[in-house]
Amino acid sequence: MLNELASTSKQTQRKKLSGANLLLNALKRENVEVMFGYPGGAVLPIYDSIYDAGIPHILTRHEQGAIHAAEGYARITGKPGVVITTSGPGATNIITGLADAMIDSIPLVIITGQVATSVIGSDAFQEADILGITTPITKYNVQVRNVEDIPRIIKEAFHIASTGRPGPVLIDIPKDMALIQAEVNEDPEIYLPGYQPTIIPNVLQIRKLLEAISTAKKPIILAGAGVLHAKASQQFKKFAEQQGIPVVHTLLGLGGFPADHPQYIGMVGMHGEYAANMALCECDLLINIGARFDDRVTSDLKSFASKAIVAHIDIDPAEIGKNVPTAIPVVGDAKEALIQLIKQNGKKSECEEWKHTIQHWKQTYPLYYDEDNKGLKPQKVIELLHKLTSGDATVVTDVGQHQMWTAQFYPFRQPHAWVTSGGFGTMGFGVPASIGAQIAQPEKTVVAIVGDGSFQMTFQELGVIAEMNLPIKIIIVNNYSLGMVRQQQELYYKERYSQSLLGSQPSFVKLADAYGIKSFVATTTTEAEAVLKEALAMPEPVLIDMRVEEMENVYPIVAPGKGLHEMEGYKQ
Repeated sequence: MLNELASTSKQTQRKKLSGANLLLNALKRENVEVMFGYPGGAVLPIYDSIYDAGIPHILTRHEQGAIHAAEGYARITGKPGVVITTSGPGATNIITGLADAMIDSIPLVIITGQVATSVIGSDAFQEADILGITTPITKYNVQVRNVEDIPRIIKEAFHIASTGRPGPVLIDIPKDMALIQAEVNEDPEIYLPGYQPTIIPNVLQIRKLLEAISTAKKPIILAGAGVLHAKASQQFKKFAEQQGIPVVHTLLGLGGFPADHPQYIGMVGMHGEYAANMALCECDLLINIGARFDDRVTSDLKSFASKAIVAHIDIDPAEIGKNVPTAIPVVGDAKEALIQLIKQNGKKSECEEWKHTIQHWKQTYPLYYDEDNKGLKPQKVIELLHKLTSGDATVVTDVGQHQMWTAQFYPFRQPHAWVTSGGFGTMGFGVPASIGAQIAQPEKTVVAIVGDGSFQMTFQELGVIAEMNLPIKIIIVNNYSLGMVRQQQELYYKERYSQSLLGSQPSFVKLADAYGIKSFVATTTTEAEAVLKEALAMPEPVLIDMRVEEMENVYPIVAPGKGLHEMEGYKQ
């Protein structure tokens, strides 16, 4: 009798549908809230199904805008961002975003159209081998060759994208696969025998770490984005407080631990704080939770944490020992590891003298900039924004000097309020990513801080912001240059400013006006504060052209090839 009921249940799940309808039904079962995309010939059957599918679709003005918007959504929610593009140039236009998501561990599910199976390999119109192109920059990719497989492939894609170390998954759908009808079970079982990420860490390794903590005199915790991906900020705070260990953050880890907490030291790396970098240099136990040990954090590997026993908690075993020799590897989900560490509650480190040393560094060598009356300081713009938003905005940045100033001068107290491109350093990320962030949190104040160079790479997405009346506040830190390039040319290339000075700029105010977006210009601190107050009070999108001092540099800085202890430009 039970077998008959089960058989009847399975039959009720089967009916004849096109591949496009199977796709949309599968996306609904994954509770997809929004899709970002751009139509074209190879995906017309899919877009015809989207017309009455009931899933909101955001038409961006470029495919790169679509994937960055999906990244912004995913970075805030933790859910996979969904993107649909056509074949050929539509698919290749998302390559930068795929690489960005891959290196920063952002869950995405990308649907690309493809030419019909009958002409694949014939150099048909808008044909591209997108699987071959994207293999190195996706967690998994697959091409649909049987319509019956679509429900299973979609279900597996969301599982792969959002479990283990998150990442982008690409599904290539030939046009005929979207048109052909089939009668299939729309709720299949996942079958991924080769994909079994380790979630629960080895208890013996947890004990080894607790033993190392009990004997350490100078411990430090380096926290990366893995804490945020695991939604483990509460557990991390509890563990750090339980053990009394000072905390430093990577760029992408900001917000995982409250910046106003007495144990928080600051951001590390090339433009990190003096106290944070020196803590890494002098510690005797370095506990890395969810960070990659990338070169912008470590600088010269030979001198990095040279006095420390290194412990590394990471869900991706390939990251452990990849760059820095690791004495205590802990493979597993950050939240699960922290739960075990809290539960076992080992003997605390006796490190009061160490904490006093770190506080001395922090007080003696704080972040600073020269406040003068020559013009508008970019650091001051960020400080004013923090004051006027009470540090409670969701902040999205592009890549460059403005990104580093924001990381330095906008302290984050909450997780998932900081959206930026880390490992790939993608200019053009900021404006479209702010769209995804605002859609993910419609009730929040979302501020996009961008450079004048990076803004001009994807400003066409102002069309989406205006059309949807998204109340995003766009701040252009305008120094008439590719600031980070110009700074390095000043410091390391004898002030030979080769192609880094933007002598001719459009009127950003007129550009905003062309899209029907309110705009302001500020050239002084007084003007900046006034326009920020006015803009933040408006329930609509606003663009502000902050014309800052053109030759201002980001400090501190670690020069190429130098160690963290050799940073320059800190307050002496």
